[in-house]
Amino acid sequence: MTTTLPLRLPTRSSTGHWPAIIATALTATAAGMPGFIVGALAPTMGADLHISRSTVGLAMSLFYAATAFGSPIAKRVAARLPVPATLTVAALVASAVLVMTSRVTGPGMLTVTLLAGGLSNALVQPVAGRLIAARVPEHRRSLAAGMIGAALGASALVPGLLVALALPAYGWRTALLIAAAAALIPAALTPLARTSGAPQPVRPKNAGGTRDKQRTIRRVLGLWALAAALSATGNNAVATYFVELGTHSGLSTTLTGNLLSLSALFAIAIRITAGALTDRAPHRNSAVIVTMMLTGGLGLALIAIGTSTTFVLGAFLTFSAGWGWTGLLLATTLRLVPDRTEDAGHTVQIGVYAGATIAPFAFGALSSAFGFPATALVAAAAAAAAATSMTAGALLLRRAR
Repeated sequence: MTTTLPLRLPTRSSTGHWPAIIATALTATAAGMPGFIVGALAPTMGADLHISRSTVGLAMSLFYAATAFGSPIAKRVAARLPVPATLTVAALVASAVLVMTSRVTGPGMLTVTLLAGGLSNALVQPVAGRLIAARVPEHRRSLAAGMIGAALGASALVPGLLVALALPAYGWRTALLIAAAAALIPAALTPLARTSGAPQPVRPKNAGGTRDKQRTIRRVLGLWALAAALSATGNNAVATYFVELGTHSGLSTTLTGNLLSLSALFAIAIRITAGALTDRAPHRNSAVIVTMMLTGGLGLALIAIGTSTTFVLGAFLTFSAGWGWTGLLLATTLRLVPDRTEDAGHTVQIGVYAGATIAPFAFGALSSAFGFPATALVAAAAAAAAATSMTAGALLLRRAR
């Protein structure tokens, strides 16, 4: 189901690309952390600052909106600037945003800081696509993309640990400062992500094949971006309101924080394992992605039941399989448009973060009006629609072969 084009970027067959991938994954973790940590700390922050759930949700939605709408600019930046420099900026801005968030006194300042963090977060996925195409052999690209995709799970891991360990003893402002210090670590590792200093090759006008083929590829990318947006809507809502959903189901705040960390670890393992396995049969990536999206929908339906047992099981399904497809989608789009590596990262990013933009505010508003169970069912329906859109794109591509 993949389309192979003649233009290829140089790759290295040695294992020297893995430190670069790890550095990029850690940077992606730091860059995405502000949105997740504000969601994890939202109950305490909201009570302390007298901010409603919907207001905090709107601020987090704007973080993801800045990432989604900043993606076209980030795509051009990723094509021109050195990879280490771009990643360093993303990590440093994330740390600064977390420091500023620890000093907020009201919703206005919170919104401004999260907007800045969202813009810097937009830099990571396009540059990750460029790095994978330039340095990773084709038979390892799903694994590499899975490792970078695991950053979304890792971005939720740190907030979970902070809720369980730092928040009860030191408060939310100190927890944010600890996260800011952790975000500085990737900045020291970004030199590992060097790529060839040669400029990106100029694509001929017919690089994608015939006009009909180019049109088909654009439609497929559009359907896959829509699938990413729909699936991410439910998954991001669970990640954002994980602590509140857990306590609503009868779990303590500390136990919910530990469960968030454990779910994030499980998500990281699933993403990396799925990437390694699908490298053996990359033509099946889309089927695996559809299965993961449907599994995430099942997890959301279990969360809607509202008991502590179904919440634990649903959370694991939603975090692991339900959100484990991001790396595979990046690898699949890289194979579809191997001469437009930034477009691959852009497609995944704009889809994921468009859904993430909708999730916090919409979930907060709907849950305030109708309760968590009904809202979780809406998110489950979105996951089913995502699987349908992903399948439609794969079938369209298969017919065009």
